[in-house]
Amino acid sequence: MIKTAVITGAGSGVGRAVALRLARDGWHVALLGRHVETLNETAALAGEVAQPFAIIPCDIRDAAAVARMAERVAAELGEVELLVNAAGTNAPRRSLEVLSLFDYTDMLNTNLNGAYYCVQAFLPGMRRRGSGTIVNIVSDAGKQASPKAGPAYVMSKFGLAGLTQSINAEERGNGVRACAIFPGDIDTPLLEKRPQPPTDEARARMLRPDDVAECVLLCVNLPPHAIVEELVVRPR
Repeated sequence: MIKTAVITGAGSGVGRAVALRLARDGWHVALLGRHVETLNETAALAGEVAQPFAIIPCDIRDAAAVARMAERVAAELGEVELLVNAAGTNAPRRSLEVLSLFDYTDMLNTNLNGAYYCVQAFLPGMRRRGSGTIVNIVSDAGKQASPKAGPAYVMSKFGLAGLTQSINAEERGNGVRACAIFPGDIDTPLLEKRPQPPTDEARARMLRPDDVAECVLLCVNLPPHAIVEELVVRPR
């Protein structure tokens, strides 16, 4: 039986790496993101895979758009076994001194509220079926605040960690499990939004998106009775 996964932020970085890894393992994957062009790029990178991607542009900051997306996924792909919340953003002007209300709101909406909307869209089906895994790509900024991350990003990631804990607290008896992955620095396009983007030398020492994708697969491929509730991974 082919299983279905929904991946947010699938147009680049960790979301793209997870989507490609799952597709190569035979999953039917719905690619979610705001820009259809980058989603098409992700699909093209997979080459010939057993199951084609479903490319679904969606702004997860919009609860109504998420609801429409979930209806489309149900119609085209059926039941969803796996949700990976990998979408995330930050802003160059991120410190308390200069953080704008727009950037603050955008980070909370993208990094936390969007994940919550997606969880609420797919959790009822998982609960009804008695099976499902939700993986939230958090950040080590969700463990400890730092000036590097900025307060809005930190707040959103602490919230995402709390959402993961809440899913496990309330839904494990219904056959649903959730994992929060807390990566250290990853070499992704999000680094371009730092006040001073890192050098190529610094990037070479960071995690790769594929490293985090392997962590996702570890959580997903465990027996159904086992949960990796939290996983911290950093460059060696």
